[in-house]
Amino acid sequence: MNTPKKALKNMEAIFTVAVAIACAASYASFMQPSAARTAEVAQAGAIPVVVVSAKRLTAQEKHLSLLEERQAMLGNATASTL
Repeated sequence: MNTPKKALKNMEAIFTVAVAIACAASYASFMQPSAARTAEVAQAGAIPVVVVSAKRLTAQEKHLSLLEERQAMLGNATASTL
């Protein structure tokens, strides 16, 4: 009759050890940085810089450019005559 009690006691010990291992593994996995976070940190340090070296349009050139663009969007062929 001692066999069922020993089996239950062994199952309790096995369960306790399994929970301890699961908790330790969970803690260890949270302590390691994930690949996504590592990539984000690497990207955060490198700020892209854009340098534009072009001549600015005058107000008249800008106005003509906008008119030509609008005419092209409308499909009108008279954009070049403005």
